[in-house]
Amino acid sequence: MGCVSDKRWESFPDMFSAGLSLKETQDEEKEAKFNAKFPFEKVFPVYAMSLSKPDTDSILNSGRDPIWEAVREEAKLEAEKEPILSSFLYASILAHDCLEQALAFVLANRLQNPTLLATQLMDIFSNVMMHDRDIQRSIRLDVQAFIDRDPACLSYSSALLYLKGYHSLQSYRVAHALWKQGRNVLALALQSRISEVFGVDIHPAAKIGEGILLDHGTGVVIGETAVVGNRVSLMHMLPKSSSNM
Repeated sequence: MGCVSDKRWESFPDMFSAGLSLKETQDEEKEAKFNAKFPFEKVFPVYAMSLSKPDTDSILNSGRDPIWEAVREEAKLEAEKEPILSSFLYASILAHDCLEQALAFVLANRLQNPTLLATQLMDIFSNVMMHDRDIQRSIRLDVQAFIDRDPACLSYSSALLYLKGYHSLQSYRVAHALWKQGRNVLALALQSRISEVFGVDIHPAAKIGEGILLDHGTGVVIGETAVVGNRVSLMHMLPKSSSNM
């Protein structure tokens, strides 16, 4: 068996490096094609096809919240451009310490009525959101879905403040948490109010994943036994019951 000559041996590192470079180029091309077909979210990694579930807990535990930071910066800019909205933007966003508190304030003021006061609703929403890690993750993945998949969504803050599809979805998440706690009457009261205000009827026992886009929302009905998976886009007038999606 012949030995490798010194000359050929010296060329091996170059050949090996060239092989690695070619493999890296091929891997990058494959990744680019995959990302073009399944675009990654801008803030959180997504899970599609065989990708694993994103570790958003590490982001929530890191002390930084890129979505909340974006919401606050957008609110400051909007307050400068539209001074007439400065008080509204301060009360809804800038006066709060986190996304959960701001969202609780917005939802409470949207859903209040003479017998369900905004202060009572805010306590309910805040208590659930501040202690439920699943909801904390979902409200962020949902707002990212609006940014990525709804051309009408101009910014994170616009979804938080104005889009009733986002509002009805997050209100459902609180009602669902209450339902799981056995507080069925309160959960059903919220369902009724959500349907009345937003025109979206989601039973609190329904199971809905995260990264959801509920576009427009008007006329959407999701029944008690319905199951909606992750990264689903729902349009208006889409009845759902006793089914999986």
